[in-house]
Amino acid sequence: MPFVRIDALGTDPARLDALGQAVQDALVETLGVPPDDRFQVLAGHDGTTSTLRYGDHLGLRKDDSVVFVAITMRSGRPPERKRALYRRIAELVHERTGTAPRNVVVTVTENTSVDWSFGDGEAQYAPADVTPAGATS
Repeated sequence: MPFVRIDALGTDPARLDALGQAVQDALVETLGVPPDDRFQVLAGHDGTTSTLRYGDHLGLRKDDSVVFVAITMRSGRPPERKRALYRRIAELVHERTGTAPRNVVVTVTENTSVDWSFGDGEAQYAPADVTPAGATS
């Protein structure tokens, strides 16, 4: 159920698909996300009408193959699992697209169950008619 946004320079659909699949596979392998639990926005930027800006923060030199991966997911995963996720995303992106691991920037934003609606205007993970455990009326 993580929501993923991937931004990359270039609009090649095959590269965007490979990036999306690499991130999904890393989520499945490291966090146990179900394989069909895929919510992604894949955006290619042509460098003219839209582009990406980057620097060499922390001495990691970026180039035009840079990829930004933003993942929003429910909180609760331990730091070692997140580190494994970052590592696996960089490995799979490199294997499948040739993008150097130094060019893979990943951010994770965490939230709670009530912060998700998968349709019908409902908070499926936190329905209004369910009293949270330990709550009193």
